Amino acid sequence: MFRSLRNHNYRLFAVGGVVSNTGTWMQRTAQDWLILDLTRGSGSALGVTVALQFLPVLLFGLWGGIVADRYPKRRVLVVAQSLLGLLALMMGVLVVTGTAQVWHVYVMAFLLGLVACVEVPTRQSFVVEIVGRRDLPNAIALNSSSFNLARIVGPAVAGVLMSWTGTGQIFLLNAASFLAVIAGLLLMRPSELHTPEPVPRAKGQLREGLRYAAGRPELLLPLLIVAFAAIFTQSLSTGIALMARQVFGAGASSFGIASSAFAVGAFGGALLAAKRVKPSRRFLIAGALCFGVFQIAAGFAPAYWAYLLLLVPAGMAVITVNTTANTFVQLGSSPEMRGRVMGMYVLVVTGGAPIGAPLVGWLAELAGPRVAVATAGVLTVVGVGLAVLLTRAIASRAVTREGASRDRVGGQSPGEQIVRGAAASA
Repeated sequence: MFRSLRNHNYRLFAVGGVVSNTGTWMQRTAQDWLILDLTRGSGSALGVTVALQFLPVLLFGLWGGIVADRYPKRRVLVVAQSLLGLLALMMGVLVVTGTAQVWHVYVMAFLLGLVACVEVPTRQSFVVEIVGRRDLPNAIALNSSSFNLARIVGPAVAGVLMSWTGTGQIFLLNAASFLAVIAGLLLMRPSELHTPEPVPRAKGQLREGLRYAAGRPELLLPLLIVAFAAIFTQSLSTGIALMARQVFGAGASSFGIASSAFAVGAFGGALLAAKRVKPSRRFLIAGALCFGVFQIAAGFAPAYWAYLLLLVPAGMAVITVNTTANTFVQLGSSPEMRGRVMGMYVLVVTGGAPIGAPLVGWLAELAGPRVAVATAGVLTVVGVGLAVLLTRAIASRAVTREGASRDRVGGQSPGEQIVRGAAASA
């Protein structure tokens, strides 16, 4: 389960990731609380903040993958982590000194998203350079475990600290957490990295990356499946709030318990994924289908306790899809294309946020939260089926083209080859 930690460079990377992820989730909680405090509880202002943080990735995420391919990834990550730490430090100073305003939060959210356009695909594609292809599935699963553990611990710690010291100190603590990541990157042994040659600058590299992924079913299938999973993961998060409040009449604490149940499932799923040596296509499809089925079941849960129980395997299914798809995409990409393909992966994962949540909210207003959550599950299953059919069609077309190309090269028609083969056998 923890075999990647035998690697010196990965140990540094993992420790830095645990510290930084916890700080990041603390800052996300503090940022939401700060904007509500500054606007006296404006939900629309909170929505604008979240949208601004996601918008740069949607607009420029694919170009971030090009940067990951063109430049040494460790150097890019040091610069990106330094910028993220600087933004947190500046916001912390503004809050502590009492000069923070709403537009400061908006600008910081947009700049955080802008840096993430480069940082996320670079960090994701750097993992294989640290551990190599053999231990990549394990390393990705351990990264997911770290992320989901921080997702559980970070907001809880932030809530306690904010009640004692306020939001400003949370930003300052997160700024300090980036020192752990930067130190880990600088202390790595370059001789033990599997570093490919950077891709030289050239025109049409973005189109080249899109054609590369679209023409390979082994890449297209996980990208399509994780896109559907991302949309309805976000919708499930919205559904948790609606179900807790409108269906079961639960309070804020119960909503927090439901969110934690989903996160606990995701954490457990990541640990189980770490034990798998190699991902499989069936495992990816089964995980996505299970996520849809558990959504449908959660929508019709008869009681709150049953709803909580169903959220745990739903979280496990989501993380199974994410870790398996991430591994497939990285192992299936050539080194010179990996950054661009991971840029696409980050784009489809991030793109689910502004689609899934409004969809479930709209359905909940029309037919109620139960129907909205169950419908999201049905659409997940349908989406997985469409992804499988589409990739099979592309694969069949590719096989047909390859067969026709071999026939032209050999100078024989298929019928001629069959006749000659039969004659040789006789």
